[in-house]
Amino acid sequence: MITTPTLYVNQRVRCLLAQRISEHFKLGYKFVNPEENTDSEDVKLYQQHFPLKKVPTLVDVDAKTGNLFKLTEVTAILYYLLEPLANEKKDPFAIQLLGNSVQTRADVFRWMSFFNSDLQAPLVGNMNQIRGKAAFNKPLFEQNLKQLDALVDAVLTPRLTNYTYLVGEDITIADFFAASWVWRGFGFVWNKSWSEKHPALWRWFNTVINHEFAASLFEGFTLLEATPMPASKKKETKPKKEQQPKKEVKKETKPVEEEGEQPAEKKAKHPLEALGKPTKFVLDEWKRQYSNNDTRPVALPWFFENFDASEYSIWKVDYKYNDELTMTFMSNNLVGGFFNRLTGSVKYMFGCLVVYGENNNNGIVGAVLVRGQDFAPAFNVAPDWESYAYTKLDASKEEDKKFIENMWAWDEPVVVNGESKEIVDGKVLK
Repeated sequence: MITTPTLYVNQRVRCLLAQRISEHFKLGYKFVNPEENTDSEDVKLYQQHFPLKKVPTLVDVDAKTGNLFKLTEVTAILYYLLEPLANEKKDPFAIQLLGNSVQTRADVFRWMSFFNSDLQAPLVGNMNQIRGKAAFNKPLFEQNLKQLDALVDAVLTPRLTNYTYLVGEDITIADFFAASWVWRGFGFVWNKSWSEKHPALWRWFNTVINHEFAASLFEGFTLLEATPMPASKKKETKPKKEQQPKKEVKKETKPVEEEGEQPAEKKAKHPLEALGKPTKFVLDEWKRQYSNNDTRPVALPWFFENFDASEYSIWKVDYKYNDELTMTFMSNNLVGGFFNRLTGSVKYMFGCLVVYGENNNNGIVGAVLVRGQDFAPAFNVAPDWESYAYTKLDASKEEDKKFIENMWAWDEPVVVNGESKEIVDGKVLK
């Protein structure tokens, strides 16, 4: 049982301010990293109460009743920590941080929302590519850089050229929150020459990180000399894998035809080609059924009546890094890019991946039909295939069958850790 007010935090940038506020104002929160000491009682309680495993997470305890108040989402947590200090205790600095009027507070939360969504999405996208959490996609990487520049030029530079801070002439929690994300920008994508071209943002950033309240959070900050580019290892090795079979097929095709022999040493263009043509279940016919008929009443009954588990397998596909996803449209773009990179295998596959949840709290999951009994030969043509987890499904089991139907019909919520999440978007691979 949780008896002490607790903040579940780790080293992520979104956790910094909640910890700092608790320390500065001596609020008495215990800090627990849910990724460490996983057998401890604190972490077990966190796993029990917060199945999405988000950070920061706050648990407050009513001293009289022992009732727990549980809260996620960083901006909500920052407000919860500061509001009693400002309104009940009338702490001058807390009032300044939160804003001393309804309009000022609304402006504070407007800026926090901007950095937590508009700016965070392209920034985290490139950070993940640089850190190897997502496959390098040069066009997307460059598009994200352009989007970040556009946001800075259109929104931040005009504001910070005319004002010292984001909200009026007093520093607020919006400035510290924004600076924590700009810190990541300077740590991953913006270099020294970029900072010289954006003097207003650079002046503001240095003012905020040297404020006594936040100086300890940004110790050791240094500018990048050059923007790091992610390594593209998988893309470099992929041509070798494809070119060698093509050469050997070309050499041996003609002699085999002349001798009337079976091409014993001929290599297939795709590993799944070696399985030969299926004799019972026709994938193209299923794709036509799915495309031309109502999914629930017509297409799905046809599928389960004709599906042959000896020739095909069905796999649950889970994105491994849902906690890094931000905007739902970007998650759907991620699925679209993955499917585009599966083009080389598409004649052996069919499936859907859906995006469930909401902005800054969403995930990717789906069900994919594959020729044969192994998922790897179909998926490993995509450089980012290892960003997903694969679990084999059994269509003869009612639970697995229902999951497959839901993934291909998109008309019922996704159940994640016992909680229903609405499907907001998705893609079909066919």
